[in-house]
Formats: sequence, C-alpha cells, structure tokens
Amino acid sequence: MSKTPVVAIVDDDRSIREALDDLVSSCGYESRLYSSAEDFLADGDRAGIDCMLVDVKMPGLSGIELQTVLNAQADHKPPMIFMTSYQDERTRAAAMDGGAFAFLGKPVDFNQLVQCLEKALTH
Repeated sequence: MSKTPVVAIVDDDRSIREALDDLVSSCGYESRLYSSAEDFLADGDRAGIDCMLVDVKMPGLSGIELQTVLNAQADHKPPMIFMTSYQDERTRAAAMDGGAFAFLGKPVDFNQLVQCLEKALTH
C-alpha cells in the first residue's frame, strides 16, 4: 500500500490555509497547516512532507527566507510551490533561483495549482 502524499501549507492567512487544506484533501492528499515559517521549522516531523505550498510575504520569516533556511539544511527538501500577491520579478527570480518548483500569483488559479501539485509530487 502506498503512502498518501503529505503537503505542508505555510501561510499566515487562516482563510487561505483552510481553502488550500480543502483543495489538497479533495485531491486525496493529506495536509499539515502552519501559520508561519517559524511554525514549520519548529515541527520536528518534517521528513514526511512531500511538497510545500508557501506564501511569500508573512510576518517573521518570509517564504523566501524559509527556502534559504531549508536549502542550508542537509536533510529532506520537498518541492516548494510559492504563492504571492506580490509578483515582482526580483522575488520570483529569488524563489526560482533557490530551487522553487513553481511561483504562482494570488488569487491562485486552483486548476493551475492542482496541476503544479501533481507534477511536484511525481517529480
């Protein structure tokens, strides 16, 4: 029996986390919700995460800063799909140069997000 993929949702907006949780569940995946990058980093059980949906602008560490921290660690680095309302080229380039799987604008097109998620999980 194969393991159900686990998607981490890191976003400071509770309504976005809940909407993404519903979407991820409807795709047959399990999700773990985090209200900040620091919340995610504090989770001692990150090895089981298969993909991440991450907001760029959050209080505390930004999504890009979270990516930098994860890239510096030698352990498990799941594919990261960034979502943001701030679609400037510099931020997009920083995310993609850091190894992001995708960089999507908000409001997120759910069909596009599902396609990215499926590709990231089979990557």
